[in-house]
Amino acid sequence: MNDDVPERRAGLKTALVFLMLFVVLGAVVVFGILSAFSRPITTIILIRHAEKVIDPNDADPDLSPAGQARAQNLVRMFGEAGINAIYATQYKRTQQTVKPLADKLGLPIVQVNSKGTPELLNQIRSQHAGQLIFVSGHNSTVPEIIAALGGPTFPTIPESEYDHLYIVTVYRTGKAKVVQMRYGSSSPGPSPVPSPSPTPVSDR
Repeated sequence: MNDDVPERRAGLKTALVFLMLFVVLGAVVVFGILSAFSRPITTIILIRHAEKVIDPNDADPDLSPAGQARAQNLVRMFGEAGINAIYATQYKRTQQTVKPLADKLGLPIVQVNSKGTPELLNQIRSQHAGQLIFVSGHNSTVPEIIAALGGPTFPTIPESEYDHLYIVTVYRTGKAKVVQMRYGSSSPGPSPVPSPSPTPVSDR
């Protein structure tokens, strides 16, 4: 009897096992690719709240007249854009910024904590995948949200600037593309620091 037969059978079984593993792994890879491309594209529009009343004694001020005018600009820009949900932090200035837009669209303003970026992103991903979302935040939280969505790192918005607007498109692969623009009246830049007066030369 030929002793090579059992060895050939063992080799054949090993080859079949490796072939099956290769097929399974290939199917997993293909399924992963198809799943990634089946995920819908989600778009998030982010702004800092509009101009607020400057009052050192008020930690939660209302919008100033300039801020109210800027809020109306959002209605003209996005009233027909097909926005599905509107988010704002717990402060009056962020909520008042999007209130005219929310009233126009008949949407509630979903309140999120200004320090709750992970919670905000979880809600967007779980409840609004494939939709258009509007978020009113703060000069520090807007760049934080963009980075958490997979976009680039932006610096904190200058305290004197209220006209920044970011459109973040989160693709099926999880990568994000950001379009940065300005809207409404231009915000004044920071006041220039005056140069020190020259020291007079003493005649003594």
